[in-house]
Amino acid sequence: MRYLLIFALFLLFASCQNEKEQFSADEIINKTIATAGGDIYKKATIEFKFREHKYKSVRNGGEFLLEREIKDSIDTIKDVVSNTGYQRFINDSVITVPDSMMVKYISSVNSVHYFAHLPYGLNDKAVNKKLVGDAEINGMPYYQLKVTFSQDGGGTDHHDEFLYWIHKENFTIDYLAYKFHINEGGLRFREAYNPRVIEGIRFVDYKNYTQDDFNTDLCQLDELFEEGKLKLLSNIETRDVHVSLKKS
Repeated sequence: MRYLLIFALFLLFASCQNEKEQFSADEIINKTIATAGGDIYKKATIEFKFREHKYKSVRNGGEFLLEREIKDSIDTIKDVVSNTGYQRFINDSVITVPDSMMVKYISSVNSVHYFAHLPYGLNDKAVNKKLVGDAEINGMPYYQLKVTFSQDGGGTDHHDEFLYWIHKENFTIDYLAYKFHINEGGLRFREAYNPRVIEGIRFVDYKNYTQDDFNTDLCQLDELFEEGKLKLLSNIETRDVHVSLKKS
């Protein structure tokens, strides 16, 4: 009988320990990246379409190249962002771009690739991560992680802030929100849908919502979403996704 009591107390202690288990922001992001593809990203070439433009990313370890291709009735324009800088091509010829426009083009290219490749990139040196709370959306448990960017290496969007809802069991980003300051600023809340895995990398599309009150705390957006108080703006879809992997 005494052994049964000791065993029962051991199970109770183990249960309490599991309930108290808490991951750090870095550990949560690491698990989320591993779930989405992990090291596969580092050797992947990813191509997709977004709003009729073609995008391509090439990674080889720490080296990267991000492309956007725009075609009109006359020309093919290609923006290329890499470790070595930025270039714009028109019909395969390099052109000179004013600094003010260069910043705009780089930001635009980075933004599309950033969202398409999430959660990869959330371990970059310029990323500041903080676990700010827990939440429940549609009965599912989530970690709330706040992300900001350092001015050094954070690009033109270092003033923006992001919030990610990461499923506590699946370690997937099912919802995210962000507050941006360009073009008079705004708030966005995104609901992930259409998850699919291609060559070991997980991709999703998003339903894109907005909230008119810029002063709304990002942490409140999940409640407003469940109450149906957010306005659906658009669907964010990455189409014709192709992934090829560099052989070791």
